[in-house]
Amino acid sequence: MSSSARILLGLALGLIGGIGFSLLETSSDSALPSIIEPIGTLWVNAIRMTVIPLLMALMITAIAGQETTGPVAQLGGKTMGMFIAMIASSSLFVFLVAPPLIAMLSIDPEASRILLENTATENVGSSELPPFRDWLVALIPINPIQAAADNAVLPLMIFTGLFSMALLKINNEQRRYVVGFFSAIKETMFVLIAWIMILAPIGIFALVFPLAATLGVSAISVLGSFIVIVCVLITLFTLTLYPLATYVGGIKLRDFARALAPAQIIGFSTRSSLAALPACFAATETLGISSKVSGVVLPIAVTLFKFASPIARTAGTYFVASLYGIDLTIYELFIVAAAIGLFSFYSPAIPSGGLLIMAPVYISLGLPVAGIGILIAIDLIVDMFITAANVTANVTVAAILSRKAS
Repeated sequence: MSSSARILLGLALGLIGGIGFSLLETSSDSALPSIIEPIGTLWVNAIRMTVIPLLMALMITAIAGQETTGPVAQLGGKTMGMFIAMIASSSLFVFLVAPPLIAMLSIDPEASRILLENTATENVGSSELPPFRDWLVALIPINPIQAAADNAVLPLMIFTGLFSMALLKINNEQRRYVVGFFSAIKETMFVLIAWIMILAPIGIFALVFPLAATLGVSAISVLGSFIVIVCVLITLFTLTLYPLATYVGGIKLRDFARALAPAQIIGFSTRSSLAALPACFAATETLGISSKVSGVVLPIAVTLFKFASPIARTAGTYFVASLYGIDLTIYELFIVAAAIGLFSFYSPAIPSGGLLIMAPVYISLGLPVAGIGILIAIDLIVDMFITAANVTANVTVAAILSRKAS
């Protein structure tokens, strides 16, 4: 059985087993989900422990392995250009498609009131959004080692990029020693990741089973229709990446789908693009994507590029407006999509930070900020689809830029 099939089997067994367990009369008194859950957490922690050294090693070997900074700067510019273009396209897509679908929902005012009372106030106030100024200043880390310890990936990648370009200015022999050192780290991390991926079906089962056992069929409730709409929109727009990788990236559709499946499933089950990063690098190697391209593109992508986030967050804002009976004009609908698309590049590393960042948009348009609490309540499910889409987009961008660089 292939690796993709084994991972998919673990996901399916976790979902089916968890939902089946939730239907048992004795399930509410059973400690089985809490016994299984730590196994999944251990597996995710095993992946995460490889991410920081792997990110640094890949970026240093990709950049410092060049002869000059010219190709690196050119690749970085193209990467950011593609990110902006794809975020704009996802924002435009949700602006055109989501409003008529949201308008079709039949919303029960009483159910909405109960949902708001139970979730909105508590969840919105549970995390404090750091000011933009603090986020901006923190982009240059005072202590790169502390940034790595704090899992502050974006500041760490900025330091690593600058460090890599500085290596290009020193003596060639000295540079080769440093590049060789990090090249050895990279290869060692790939061996370690291969060992961890052998346990992927067990880890994914242990992650999904407690979630499915807790949710059961409750997802089909007041917000069920909205969850379906958002997840379908994300899935449909993600499918457009496949022909993009085929016709622009020059990769066979079947090869692309097969190589990417493990990374998508890991992203879906962990809700973390960082956790799926090793599998993304494995996919790029399988697809023959240049390591000099993937070593630059993927680290930048996991820190800045949130391909599907504008779809989910914009549709969620439209839903909140409908829930409160607020009619948005075409201009206001467009402003919501554009602002959330722009804000997607700023995602604070706090729980539901991508949702809390929308608060200024709500305030400026007179939307109730408490409605963000509803979106936080369903974010667990939606974020699975967002992460799988983001993983797909990251590898697609690497494939396209690799072909253009060749």
